[in-house]
Amino acid sequence: MFRNSVLLTLGFVLAISCRPVMETTTAGEAGLATPASRANSLSDQEMHAFINRGYVRYSDFGAIGDGATDDMPAIVATHDFANEHALPVRADEGFAYYIGGRDLTATIQTDTDFGAASFIIDDTDLENIRAQVFEVTSSMEPFALEGITSLKRNQTNIGVTLPGPALVQVTDDSVRRFIRFGRNQNLGSPQTDIFIVDADGNVDMDGPIIWDFDRISDVLALPIDEVTLRVTGGHFTTIANQAESRYTYHNRGLGIRRSNVVVDGLEHHVIGEGDHGAPYSGFINIGQAANVTVSNVLLTGRKTYETIGAAGLPVSMGSYDISVNRSINVTFVNCRQTNDINDLTYWGIMGSNYSKNLVYDNCVFSRFDAHMGVANGTIRNSTLGHQGINAIGTGIFLLENSRVYGRSLINLRQDYGSTWEGELVIRDVVFVPFGGRTASASLIGGRNPGQHDFGYPTFMPHRIIIENLHIDDSNHPEGYRGPAIFANFNPDKTDKHHHEPFPIAITEEVVLRNVTTASGKPLRVSDNEFMFRNVKIIRE
Repeated sequence: MFRNSVLLTLGFVLAISCRPVMETTTAGEAGLATPASRANSLSDQEMHAFINRGYVRYSDFGAIGDGATDDMPAIVATHDFANEHALPVRADEGFAYYIGGRDLTATIQTDTDFGAASFIIDDTDLENIRAQVFEVTSSMEPFALEGITSLKRNQTNIGVTLPGPALVQVTDDSVRRFIRFGRNQNLGSPQTDIFIVDADGNVDMDGPIIWDFDRISDVLALPIDEVTLRVTGGHFTTIANQAESRYTYHNRGLGIRRSNVVVDGLEHHVIGEGDHGAPYSGFINIGQAANVTVSNVLLTGRKTYETIGAAGLPVSMGSYDISVNRSINVTFVNCRQTNDINDLTYWGIMGSNYSKNLVYDNCVFSRFDAHMGVANGTIRNSTLGHQGINAIGTGIFLLENSRVYGRSLINLRQDYGSTWEGELVIRDVVFVPFGGRTASASLIGGRNPGQHDFGYPTFMPHRIIIENLHIDDSNHPEGYRGPAIFANFNPDKTDKHHHEPFPIAITEEVVLRNVTTASGKPLRVSDNEFMFRNVKIIRE
């Protein structure tokens, strides 16, 4: 009966009555042809009719679309046929496809238009929490690259030729990076990098190699499709899982494992969240891909649950509707979320690792985040909510024509050393500290006492340019001395005798042009004047 109440909540108007949960049937159980048998029993005439029509629909392979019958086998069969015959897929207008908990994934290799159809993804009883519902893949297989024994940072050519352009993933498992500190502490991950090369082995220097690889344990080439694949439309609703609140991440969404992909006009809603549940790894989950654009989508922040972290202490679990991993040139344009970006009960909507050139353009999201590094990030024409901008990485981070409601304007994640090896450029921005709650404002947040080996030297941005920034610090505590450029990164560093085995390199220069505050108080350097005593402040 739970499913029926959910459907009523969704407001679906179906042509037939929905069955109770205990009566839900597959096509085979109802005495009809199953989708698999339907695909196998297609006559030559039917096959030619689909091919001549130029596309296939889920109903062609047995989908019912009544919001109660599990249509996932039919959806899988439709895409299998479409992939084999290079046909686009169109959802049936007015259908509500119910997707149950079976271990099935529909592989998308052709343009797919979900249109105005609805998809109900029921995660309350799953056979495999790692199984994506849809996965966009290339028809070209990855292959190992031979003859590469080492690579250097910023190397311009890898010394081998390829059949065509590829996304290259390289690993050295003898070196550990991103040795996390804090309640989710760990022993780090093998050194890895991803970059784009052309057929002659030339590296795209917009996303350069960022590590020296004196030894290589694995190097994989993922061919880049020349033709852009488009996934459009669709109204998706996830009935949230009711699992124990542990780090058992659920993958139930749209995985993108192919380069040159556009996702446009999709909506994702979440219902049925209770007082516990397992986290999600992103309804839009982009991995090992290049040149992906997500536009005009509406997504949903997930409820925050707690568990016990690696240090044996309670932690809030990250749960995402967007995840980007090992990917390059990923852009979100004109995107929003369904819930309040400043509601603290929902986790920040996005997380990423090992990626380069990530862009938000005209987006309203609760968070931008780079866990294990980003090389180059851009946020423009956007609004960021309560979890703000969290990043570590390299290159240039550009924030312009945007509004930010985080605790800091840009927070450099302390669990990975608060490191940014490069520049921050901030222009035409309004910063509302902590969403307007009582707060002492600091622009660059972070913390690094210099006592932990993160697996790499740590850096504060060597240069920060701030132009046309307004800080709305009107709601400040008693005794407030004005906003600071830098948070107190190391409260123990108050004189030259303090010992730091792993010191962070301090910012060299900050350029300030037209910085104003609602409080009328001037911008200070930091509460820790000694730590930042040598920073050159240029006021223009």
